[in-house]
Amino acid sequence: MSELDGPVTPVTAVPVLAIVGRPNVGKSTLVNRILGRREAVVEDVPGVTRDRVPYDANWNGRAFTVVDTGGWDPDARGLAERIAAQAEVAVSLADAVLFVVDAGVGITDSDEAVVRILRKSGKPVVLAANKVDDQRAEAEAHGLWNLGLGEPHPVSALHGRGSGDLLDAVLAALPATPEQSFEEVGGPRRVAIVGKPNVGKSSLLNRLAGSERVVVDNVAGTTVDPVDELVELGGRTWRFIDTAGIRKRVKEASGHEYYASLRTSTAIDRAEVAVLVLDGSESISEQDVRILQTVRDAGRALVIAFNKWDLVDEDRRYYLDREIERDLVQVQWAPRINVTARTGWHVDRLVPALDKALAGWETRVTTGALNAFLGRLVAEHPHPVRSGKQPKILFGTQPTTSPPTFVLFTSGRLDASYERYIERRLREEFGFVGTPIVITQKPREKRKR
Repeated sequence: MSELDGPVTPVTAVPVLAIVGRPNVGKSTLVNRILGRREAVVEDVPGVTRDRVPYDANWNGRAFTVVDTGGWDPDARGLAERIAAQAEVAVSLADAVLFVVDAGVGITDSDEAVVRILRKSGKPVVLAANKVDDQRAEAEAHGLWNLGLGEPHPVSALHGRGSGDLLDAVLAALPATPEQSFEEVGGPRRVAIVGKPNVGKSSLLNRLAGSERVVVDNVAGTTVDPVDELVELGGRTWRFIDTAGIRKRVKEASGHEYYASLRTSTAIDRAEVAVLVLDGSESISEQDVRILQTVRDAGRALVIAFNKWDLVDEDRRYYLDREIERDLVQVQWAPRINVTARTGWHVDRLVPALDKALAGWETRVTTGALNAFLGRLVAEHPHPVRSGKQPKILFGTQPTTSPPTFVLFTSGRLDASYERYIERRLREEFGFVGTPIVITQKPREKRKR
């Protein structure tokens, strides 16, 4: 199975390393050495690699994406100029840069010009002195201190000499994969039960817990403090955080209501997935939509539970369908369940919905699969021409999950409608059920002459 049709795997943030250098200094050979497999095309002719080519790599248990680039000559013209532009894009996209120099040739004018561009980028740079096959060449490599990029790491991409030390230096330059922000990594999944007052949040939690451990009162706003409840569901332990309903905009709320609103936001931030409880027998209100927006803005997975379904007759269903189309259009991706917390009807449908939403929230698409998908998407439906210009997607990566976040490197800013089209197609292709998707554009800066 190739990388392009491999499974979509849940992982955390993956930093990006761009490999740059003059033509024929052995970048692609070094890429193969880093990957531990022959992926990059290697030929003893300058200019074999023309585009940015991304690969998934792993060293000492840490995953990162390697972007191989064509030979970079800042003074190039024609095809070579386009290759150089691709390399500049790769550098601006990357978290760190591996600059490869041929130790046997030494420092050239082109190398010094590349160093100036790398300095301007502000990215951490690791200097690789390649083609160091013996002690004599190692002595020559020390001359590369003069580039002003710090210690040159002698390496033989062909024979593997020094590659371990080089990779250790690369890992030190790349940003550490962020720790999960949840208190218990690997502990029970955290679920915030949110919704406006008196929709049945506490009743739902009691039904799930199977006991009256939460104060339930038919007066709106009984719960003020978030209540953590460990609940066994579907053979697993879950941590449910019950929250006070948000009654007013925080600025308008007073006293304990103000703090209840803040606590609700805190509960959402502490959770991995939010269950928005709506009263199925009442119209979807502006307040419901506002809470929904809070969950989306926090980047949490989402399940929508319509409670009090026993009070929903056929007339109400008709109007509810219309309201869902109108008011929940921004979260069509969220799983929806109908329940009656008071009797326990269909409450067992919550766990499969939570599992789906969390799986979507933690989905990562491999770099190869993402760029193959973007290539097909652009071929089928190119961006419209605006004022004689047509922005193009040059390269895409998914640096983080939870929620899935995509960075698109473009030749110009994409229309908001085209960005929404990309999101829709991403969902069609890869699922992403129950999770918001974040798309960030990085239009290429105009090259200064």
